[in-house]
Amino acid sequence: MRRLLSLLAAATISVSAAATLPSQQVLSGTCCPGAVWTPDSKALLFLDGPPARPATGIYQVPATGGSVTRRFSSVAFFSPKLAWAVRPGNGDATTLERLSDGRRFTLPTRGADVTWTRAETRLAYTRSDTTGNFDRRLSRVYVADVFGAPRQVATLYGGGVSGWINDTTLLLSGKAQPGVRDRELFTLDIRNGARRTLGQALSFRGVSLSPDGAWVVYYVAFDSKARNGLWIRPTAGGAARKLDAFGAYRWRDAGRLLLIPLQPDGSPHVLREYRMRENAWRTLGDLGDQVRQGDWSVSPDGQRMAYLSARNGNVRVLNLP
Repeated sequence: MRRLLSLLAAATISVSAAATLPSQQVLSGTCCPGAVWTPDSKALLFLDGPPARPATGIYQVPATGGSVTRRFSSVAFFSPKLAWAVRPGNGDATTLERLSDGRRFTLPTRGADVTWTRAETRLAYTRSDTTGNFDRRLSRVYVADVFGAPRQVATLYGGGVSGWINDTTLLLSGKAQPGVRDRELFTLDIRNGARRTLGQALSFRGVSLSPDGAWVVYYVAFDSKARNGLWIRPTAGGAARKLDAFGAYRWRDAGRLLLIPLQPDGSPHVLREYRMRENAWRTLGDLGDQVRQGDWSVSPDGQRMAYLSARNGNVRVLNLP
């Protein structure tokens, strides 16, 4: 705990004063947590139902505010491009439906999340044992082409899939054996099984690939002083950069990372931007508000940000400078 507190203390300094960024409330009535962007960045999708709406479903509101309409009448996990609806069943099977024609297939995911390639023609998922210490729990990683049969490509302990770097390479984290201390963050070529280890740590948290898969950001805590902190590193191999910051982060695009620094004093959240090419930070402004429960997202085109206001529980949108 002392090491974590030291990390947080170091990370909460040096947040310069910032002007308040104008934002617009686009939903009302304490609505709604978990809103996500449509692929064209023009609207937000959210789950809602009675009494605020006439029926349960996935609703849509323009990013500039306006009329709310129902986009999907059924509830499911939708792929980022809204090409697929994923519906876990009561048993092992998950049904995946292509929305363009209603064609379906099933996979034995046992309710696990599926991770799509950018083209959404292939996916991966992790099936883990359901009992026992997570650090020692056996996990099997599978890949499948759409409408195809799954194929196991890796066995891990206490880990799983972090994302697709490209159509043939996965980013994974986990332990090779249940009794070892450290996990590995590594890439796996599913065509030939070739692995590249990117780093080792007690645990990799908040692992997030850049939109082009070239970079990965994560943080390490409760490890050695040399390992703790927020890190960004190239997935093709090379030296990692330790970022002098700590907080919630999202990719804006392939070259910029947004971060809301941890500010335990209750002041408005500040939005900062790290530029990969310059290896430098700039402060974009403050929200004049706080983000509730870490609920914020960046539009796919990198031009807007949506967040759930801590002030009144409604979704607000701002244009990113």
